[in-house]
Order: sequence, then C-alpha cells, then structure tokens
Amino acid sequence: MLNVRNLTCIRDERVLFENLSFSLGAGEALRVEGSNGTGKTTLLRILAGLYEDYEGEVDWALDEFPLYVGHKPGVKDLLTATENLTWLSALQEGQVAPDAVRAALAQVNLRGFEDVSCGSMSEGQRKRVNLARLYLTRASAWILDEPFSAIDVSGIAALEERMNDHVLAGGLLLLITHQQLQLDCAVRSLRLGV
Repeated sequence: MLNVRNLTCIRDERVLFENLSFSLGAGEALRVEGSNGTGKTTLLRILAGLYEDYEGEVDWALDEFPLYVGHKPGVKDLLTATENLTWLSALQEGQVAPDAVRAALAQVNLRGFEDVSCGSMSEGQRKRVNLARLYLTRASAWILDEPFSAIDVSGIAALEERMNDHVLAGGLLLLITHQQLQLDCAVRSLRLGV
C-alpha cells in the first residue's frame, strides 16, 4: 500500500532524514519515533501529501487519500461538535449522514456535546471531535500525529481499540506517539534522528 524510497528532507539547512526507505502493507502498523525536532511530523505530512519540500518517492497504492489527523485538534471554535465533524468528514468522505455523525461523537464519549460550540470545550474534547473521524472514514490508511495528546485514560483505551480493529481488518496505520501502545497487532518502529 505504501512504498517510500530514498526520502530526504532538509529544513533550515538541517537534514531531518536522508535516504529513508520503507514499505508498509495492509494490516500493518508503523510507529514513528524520535526526539523533538527530528522530523516525525514532517515525515507524516509528506506521506499525507501536505508537505512537498523533499526528495525521493512516496507511492501509495490506494483508491482514496489516506486519512490524516494532525496533532492539533483542527476544529473551528465557532462551530459545534456536529458541525465540525460533518465538515471535517465531508472533506474526505463526502456527505455523511447525521445519525452517523452522532454515533461517532458517542464513540469518543461526546454524547450530549453534539450542539456545543467547540470554543467552549476543553482541549481533550476538541481533540476527540477530530478523532471521531476514525469512526466515519472509509480510508484504508490512517496517518495519526500524536493522537493521544490531551486524551484521558478511557479515551486512550477506546482509541487504541479502534486502531487495533482497523489494522486487524487489513488497514494501514502510521502514527507518532510518545506513550506505550496497547495493541493486539504487531507495531513496527521507525526511529528518526539516530
């Protein structure tokens, strides 16, 4: 599904990674590791097609774009949880049924917050609105940058379960996290900055 060949990225005259090559297929998970500033987020943004200042090849064998969820909540303060999730999902999936949006918000423990402005929510709640996309997407490849930041213990467990289900169903998962993962599927590691 994903082949990366000889990927090199230099920012501000500093080499983040050079001649990086790896492949990832259906039913596989890859955790990108490294200290702050080693290019983890840049790598994920390159793989998601959001950053183009690099050399090398990134080949996705997909019928759809991978789903990218960045480390920031990515929601609009003036919109409600329902409006944000509907808008975010429509960017990737097209029109999403209102019942599906409500069900996805319930999956991330936001039942009762459907009509609350995201500007009134905590950072963790705002992050969960964005992560609810994982319950709506048909994308077979997920790229998640620090999905556990600002998420409480029960939210982390639910998110790990969703990731695990996705990979075991043949999905592909790339993520950055600084915490231990509790997944049933095998997770490969790619360390940057060594």
